[in-house]
Amino acid sequence: MTTKDMFSRERVTFNLKSESKKEVIDELIDILIADGKVNDKEAFRAAVLHREEEFSTGIGMGIAIPHGKSDAVNEASIVFGRSDAGIDYESMDDLPAHLFFLIAVPMESSDLHLRALSEISRNLMHKEMRDQLMSCQTYEEFINAFK
Repeated sequence: MTTKDMFSRERVTFNLKSESKKEVIDELIDILIADGKVNDKEAFRAAVLHREEEFSTGIGMGIAIPHGKSDAVNEASIVFGRSDAGIDYESMDDLPAHLFFLIAVPMESSDLHLRALSEISRNLMHKEMRDQLMSCQTYEEFINAFK
C-alpha cells in the first residue's frame, strides 16, 4: 500500500470547523469513524493523544501530522483536513496549523505509518506543495498534488 492509496475522497475536507488541537483531532477521527476505518473513537483518540504527549506532531510551516497505531483501526488510512483560519497546534514554530494529515494504522502494521509520515513530510517541505494544498477545492486537485 502506498501513501497515496491511504487517501480517499471520503477522507478529505477543505473546511475544518475546529478551533483547538483536541477539537481538530476529534473532527478528523469522526471522519475515519464515518468511513468505517476506525471502530472505537476513544481507543484511537487515546493512541493519538498519547503520541502527542510525547512530542507535538505540529511540525511547523502550517502543518500537523497526528498519527496513531491502534487495534481500533480497521484499515490503514489518512484523513486530510484544511483550516483556512488556522488552529493552535503547539507547533514547533509556534504558528497556527492549516494542513492536517491524520494517519491511522492497525496495531499489527509494521512501519507503514512511518513511511507515510516520511513521504508526507518530504512533500510538504516544498512551498509549492503547501500552496497547492491551501488552494485546492476538489479531491482531484488534492490528490494530483501528490504526483
